[in-house]
Amino acid sequence: MTAETFTFQTEVNRLLDIVVHSLYSHKEIFLRELISNASDACDRLRYLAITEPALVADDPDFRIRLTADKAAATLSLADNGIGMNQADLIDSLGTIARSGSQAFLTQLSGDARKDMTLIGQFGVGFYAAFMVADRVEVITRKAGEAGAWKWASDGKGQFTIDTAERAGRGTTVILHLKKDDKEFLEETRLRQIVRRYSDHIAIPIVWEGGDQPETKPETINAASSLWTRPKKDITEEQYKEFYHHVGHTFDDPWLTLHYAAEGVLSYTALLFVPSSPPLDLFHPDRKSHVKLYVRRVFITDDCEGLIPAYLRFLRGIVDSEDLPLNISREMVQHDPRLARIRAGLVKRMLGELGKKAESEPEAYAAFWDNFGAVLKEGIYEDFENRDRLIGLSRFRTTAGDGLVSLDTYVDRMKDGQGAIYTINGEEAEALSRSPQLEGFKAKGVEVLLLTDPVDEFWLPAVGRYRDKPFKSVAAAGIDLDAIVGGATPDDAEAKAAEADSPAMTTLTQALGEALSGQVKEVRISRRLTESAVCLAAGEGDMDMYLERLLRQHHKLEPGMATPRVLEINPRHPLIRRLAALAAAEGDTGPAVLADAAHLLLDQARIIEGEPVSDPAAFATRLASVLENSLPKPAEAAGDAA
Repeated sequence: MTAETFTFQTEVNRLLDIVVHSLYSHKEIFLRELISNASDACDRLRYLAITEPALVADDPDFRIRLTADKAAATLSLADNGIGMNQADLIDSLGTIARSGSQAFLTQLSGDARKDMTLIGQFGVGFYAAFMVADRVEVITRKAGEAGAWKWASDGKGQFTIDTAERAGRGTTVILHLKKDDKEFLEETRLRQIVRRYSDHIAIPIVWEGGDQPETKPETINAASSLWTRPKKDITEEQYKEFYHHVGHTFDDPWLTLHYAAEGVLSYTALLFVPSSPPLDLFHPDRKSHVKLYVRRVFITDDCEGLIPAYLRFLRGIVDSEDLPLNISREMVQHDPRLARIRAGLVKRMLGELGKKAESEPEAYAAFWDNFGAVLKEGIYEDFENRDRLIGLSRFRTTAGDGLVSLDTYVDRMKDGQGAIYTINGEEAEALSRSPQLEGFKAKGVEVLLLTDPVDEFWLPAVGRYRDKPFKSVAAAGIDLDAIVGGATPDDAEAKAAEADSPAMTTLTQALGEALSGQVKEVRISRRLTESAVCLAAGEGDMDMYLERLLRQHHKLEPGMATPRVLEINPRHPLIRRLAALAAAEGDTGPAVLADAAHLLLDQARIIEGEPVSDPAAFATRLASVLENSLPKPAEAAGDAA
C-alpha cells in the first residue's frame, strides 16, 4: 500500500510552536506525557478484557518498555495496551487540540505560566514529543485486529499513515531526537525522569537498554498504585505528579484528600481539588472526571453515580474492594453500593472544605471564586447535604469587605431587619451601583450581591435561612421604615414630601395613564434616595434578572415580557417639577408628562441593563427635551444693540 499524506486539522505550525516554546517549562515533560498516554491505553484494554478476555490472552501482563538507541539517535517507548487502527490515528493524532483548537489558540496569547494550565484540556500532550524530536513515528496495532499501522510526522504541518508490521497489540512511539537533545538517550537521565514524574504509574516501566544487548530488562518505577500506599510513605511531589497524571492538567492541586474507608463497604479514595478551574467546568453534560477502579482494575472515568455533578471539578480515583470486578459501565450506575460510596465521598469532601473555610479563609476565598458557582448547584440538587452546602457558601455584599457566610450576614443584621436581602445580576460592581440599593445603603442594610445564574434556582428552593426569608430588593413595595439606624431625611424634607403628596398622587396617575400596558403600576418609592426612578417586580412576578436570563437563552417567547412596577422618588428635583406640572394642569402639561413618562421608563430600563422598547422614539423624545431645556438664542444682533 502506498503511504497516504494527510493535513493536520488545525493551525498546526503555530500550535506546535506554542507547545515547544511556551507550554512546557522543562523539555523532560515529554516523557511523562508519553508514559501517561501508554498507561491510559493499558487501563482501557484491561477494562475491555474483563468481558473479552481473548483480547489479552496471548500477552496478559501489561508493561511499558523504554529503549534508547544511541547509534540511530532514537528513543522508543512501547506499550501493550489497546493500540490504534487507521481511523484512531487520524482522530487521535491527526486532529490537534480536538476539543477546541481555535479557543485553545486564542487563550494561549497570555503569559506562559497561565497558558500551562490549559494544555491538559485539549489532548496535545503527545505533541510535546516535538520539543526533543524532529521526527516522530508511531507503530501501532489495535487489540483484536490483525493489521498494524505506521503514523509519521516532522511536526511541520503534515503526517503520513501507512501499513506496518507489529508482532502484537499496542503502540510504539519512536522519537528521532534533535542534535541538542541527545541527553535523553542516557540511561541515568531517563531513570531520573521516570522516578520523578512517573513513579506512581501502576504499570511497570521497563528499561530495556539499547546499544548493550547484554542489558537485562529492569523495572525502573515503583509500579504500584499510589493510592494503595500508606499516606506517610507518599511525598507531596508524588501526590502532585499523580494529580497531573490522573487529571491531565498542569496546575498544582489546591486540596488533596486521600483516605481508606473500611467496614461494611471498603474503598480507597484519592481526590484532588484543582487550583484552576477546568475549561469544561460549565459544559452542559456536567461530567465527572473521577476514575472508578475495582481492585486496582480501571472500570470507567465517566461514572455518573460516583460523584455528584456539583463536585465535577474534582479529579482523582476511587478504588472499591466490594463492587464486582466484572461489572459493566451501565450496571455500575444502578448498584446500591455505589450510592453508599458516593454518600461517603461527598460527606468527606464537604467536611474537608469546611475545615479549609475555617482554618484558611483567604485560600478558601480563592477556591470559592473558582468553584463556588458549581458548588451552589448542590443546594437545590442535594437536599440531604443542603445545610452543609449553604454553610460552605460565601457571598459578596454591599458591605464590601470580601466574601461572607450567611451566618456572618445574619449575625450583623440591623435591628428590625426581618429578611435577608438580595440583588441578582451579572457583575457585583454594577449591582452595587443599582438605584434599588439606595434606601438600603442609607439605612446601612447589607445586601447580598448574587452574580451566578444558579442563584436564581437555589434561593426559591431554600426560601429562608435561620428563620429569615430571602427577599429581593428588586421586589416592589420594599418598606425599610421598621429597620433601626442609618440616615433619614431631615424634618424639612419630610414635611415637603408630605406637603407634596396630593401632587405626587396626581403625578403617579398621569404617568400610569401615559404608560398604560407598559408598566404594571406607577408608585411612590420608599427605597430611592438619589435616583429619580427604578423598576421593581410586582408581587408574585418573575425576578427581572431571571427573566433576562431566560430571554437570552431563548426560553421565553418574544413578547412575553412581564410588565414591571415603575417607582418614582418623591424627593428628586425632577419628580417634584413633574408633580408641580401635573398639578398645574396647563395646556402643555399632558404632552410633556407623556414624553417624560416614557423617558423615565426608558431610563429605568437602561439602569437595569434592559434595552429601550423603541430606540427611535426614545431618541426623538430626548432631542425634544434637550431642545426645550437649552437657553433661547438672542432674537437678533440689532435688538441686542
